Amino acid sequence: MLRRQTLIAIGVALVLGLFAVYLANTFLLASDRNAKLAGTTKIAVAAVPLDYGAEITPEKIRFAEYPNSSIPAGSFDSVAALLPAGKKRVALMPIQPNEPILPAKISGAGEGASIAALLPAGMRATSVRINDVSGVAGFIQPNDSVDVLITRSVPGSDSQVTDVLMQNARVLAIGQDSKNADGKPQLAKTATLLVDQVGAQKLALGQQVGTLGLVLRKAGEQDNPVVETVSLGDLRYNMYGGVRYPAPATVGAYQRPAASPVVQQRRIARSAPARKAAPAAPTGTSVEVYRGVESNSYTVGGR
Repeated sequence: MLRRQTLIAIGVALVLGLFAVYLANTFLLASDRNAKLAGTTKIAVAAVPLDYGAEITPEKIRFAEYPNSSIPAGSFDSVAALLPAGKKRVALMPIQPNEPILPAKISGAGEGASIAALLPAGMRATSVRINDVSGVAGFIQPNDSVDVLITRSVPGSDSQVTDVLMQNARVLAIGQDSKNADGKPQLAKTATLLVDQVGAQKLALGQQVGTLGLVLRKAGEQDNPVVETVSLGDLRYNMYGGVRYPAPATVGAYQRPAASPVVQQRRIARSAPARKAAPAAPTGTSVEVYRGVESNSYTVGGR
């Protein structure tokens, strides 16, 4: 009997011991994980502004401490990982100082600047000619959203019209060089837009049959579902062409169309009460007879 109780006690002790080891292991692993997350790691960030096509060199990058729990995916933790020996990388989009350098923002090792690396599936990059007016005086920058207008002549007429050819097209690049030799900004002559295949065809045809212009729009603004052609007849003082939006409908605001004048006269005649015919005016000679202070009028020879 004593031996049986001893075996039971030993078994319980073993189970409790194993459970204690498991708890201790879990606690130590959690503490180690939290310690790692609470620490920081140095990752590569831009030390100077990097424009599209700018070559990334060691002097243009620096390493900044980032919390381990917030390190961006794909970050580089060493110069060797970012710039393999003998292979250069270039920026595919503008990178601001202290912004992490990520694979999606730079070219592959040993590759040059290629917009193709930035194109989503099914999209195309196409360039259009612009000038200081159609390019909004140089205020359009990469990653802006624009509407594309086309002004063309009407076949068989001397008049011209302007249509909205495309809405909410993203600008991938403006020209090839944004500065002159003296370092001052210059107005670009081309704009590269991100469009689908049909949009690329429209832009190519539009440049042949008319003049294209870009309209800078607010980022995130919804497309206008209704657009209208503007012609020379719309260029009147205080009279603007474009969409005429109907007034919002309200309950009880419905009114029946006005009837014609003839119908209105008939309705008035029906609703007016019948009037009695006035008695005919008496005919003949009127004679007035005085009796004392009273007088009476009589008609002589009347019908």
